[in-house]
Amino acid sequence: MNLSHDANGQGSDGAVENTIRLTVGQAIIRFLVNQYAERDGVEKRLVAGAFGIFGHGNVAGIGQALLQNEIDPDPDGGEMPYRMPRNEQGMVNAAAAFAKATNRMQTMMCTSSIGPGALNMVTGAALATTNRLPVLLFPADQFATRFPDPVLQQIENSQTLDTSVNDAFRPVSVFFDRINRPEQLIPSLMQAMRALTDPAETGAVTIALPQDVQAEAYDFPAEAFAKRVWHVRRPPLEKTALDRAVQLIKGAKRPLVVAGGGVIYSEASRELRKFAEATGIPVADTQAGKGAINFDHPQSVGGIGSTGADAANHLGENADVVLGIGTRYSDFTTASRTQFKNRDVKFVNVNVKAFDAVKNGGEMLVADAREALADLTDALADYRVSDEYAQEIAQEKQAWEHEVQHCYHLGHGPLPAQTEVFGALNELMSDSDVIINAAGSMPGDLQALWQARTPEQYHVEYAFSTMGYEIPAALGVKLAMPESEVVAIVGDGTYQMLPMELATIVQENIKVIFVLLQNYGFASIGALSESHGSQRFGTRYRMGAGNAHNQEGEILPVDIAKNAESWGLNVLRVSSIEEFKLAYHEATQAPRATMIYIETDLMGPNPPNCSWWDVPVSQVSRLESTQKAYKEYVESKKDQRHYF
Repeated sequence: MNLSHDANGQGSDGAVENTIRLTVGQAIIRFLVNQYAERDGVEKRLVAGAFGIFGHGNVAGIGQALLQNEIDPDPDGGEMPYRMPRNEQGMVNAAAAFAKATNRMQTMMCTSSIGPGALNMVTGAALATTNRLPVLLFPADQFATRFPDPVLQQIENSQTLDTSVNDAFRPVSVFFDRINRPEQLIPSLMQAMRALTDPAETGAVTIALPQDVQAEAYDFPAEAFAKRVWHVRRPPLEKTALDRAVQLIKGAKRPLVVAGGGVIYSEASRELRKFAEATGIPVADTQAGKGAINFDHPQSVGGIGSTGADAANHLGENADVVLGIGTRYSDFTTASRTQFKNRDVKFVNVNVKAFDAVKNGGEMLVADAREALADLTDALADYRVSDEYAQEIAQEKQAWEHEVQHCYHLGHGPLPAQTEVFGALNELMSDSDVIINAAGSMPGDLQALWQARTPEQYHVEYAFSTMGYEIPAALGVKLAMPESEVVAIVGDGTYQMLPMELATIVQENIKVIFVLLQNYGFASIGALSESHGSQRFGTRYRMGAGNAHNQEGEILPVDIAKNAESWGLNVLRVSSIEEFKLAYHEATQAPRATMIYIETDLMGPNPPNCSWWDVPVSQVSRLESTQKAYKEYVESKKDQRHYF
């Protein structure tokens, strides 16, 4: 039975209007199932499903609405599929990964109870906004009426009664609102949809819902629940901006493209390949942009920056014009502003977001990546790099390919290096499969070494670099790409941060593969600590009664493989690369989620690197290791440029 009903109301002008009596929670679901996103003629449901962890703040409000929709779907919009996660941060991570895998054309909604449940979502919100990924969050809130005051899990502020923990979402959301009366809901939801489908300003959208308001009934106008299509725009490139960019590029002798995530989200890979083929300009990629151009394209020179490939970095050092497309120029991309060493280098930046287009003092081309690349290709029809530069590009590419194959086939022992595991995966996975990673030493090795053949194959979250992202991300990506083999590489450190969504994956019968690299410590921060004079302090898992400097103590008796089995996963233990390859084939044939567990060498070796990352070193110290590191730090900063 449909618990809502239609009614007729009379407007202020005497006209009769159709209304539907719903609670605020029910109205939210009925509204969302009727929202669609469209680009290039392809139309999809914008909010494809719901994650929710329920408590007293939302169980009888938006939780009841989801139940009602499942039992008796809204007649004008259909179902809102619900999945039960285990951790609030995890479900937002999954929603962000889903949005990334759909090129930001779809997302998931997430609902939590008030207090700790809501605050657990803040990290996920920051991840989404930093990565420019749309997610829709509904944290429950205190009572709008303030009858129960303070309510359970409410933080009181003696300065004002109008503040709740949900105000912590404001700085990490692209849109934030609090619904204190039912009349506020529809305008707020309209703004939320606008933000979710805005290619320039998207990120976390947060609507705080006081728990009494969630359950409050109101006569909503029926027209609010009609199907609405949000058209995702492709801003064209202004003619005058194009002319300025073309003039700069035509004057370049050593131009370089830096392709960011905006190329992939715009689905502009074909246009990027055509541009590179026509002009001969080499293309480097960022973490978010890897795969925007296939690695074996003659102009593809690999990752750039602090964790990039020597080929791209060598070309970047001497570039006279850098054409950034869809990149936000993170400190890793610019090697903390030391990568582009030519003091006369000019930047031309294509981005839908003016905030990013102006970076490095660049010539601003505020436009969609696909549209801009097509226009630039036409306008540069009579331009091509010199034969000398083309030969240098080919030589750099060939030299780096030799390094990649060396790192992939080290024959390191007794424990394999993680680069060998990556090499095996790179060879075993198909073009439509997806590799997932986020934090630690692995994203650096992957950006340097991974040879992406398609835009969808490489899924690394490195804008917020959130430990614990990989497991829930596998859930989100698989929901978006059910036909692909989804492989999440997980370190022992990140596994201990957020393994809870393994239960959701098992419960929902989601078939994914996890590759667990066990090295009993934090490899990335350990190496960083050592290189900066801090002797790997507090980065190894060793018995030692709290002595964080203990490097040689007994290894912790924590068995992650058994722990994964306890969550319900199929676990395959291997000790060599050959065994790993066999296990991977077995995992692809398994009917359920599988983990391949392999121990790797904490000390690497890692790929060679010729770029820098600015991590300040203590200026004074009694430790000789720190004194030495500070001298090296001062020397490295000499190449750093402050603004441009």
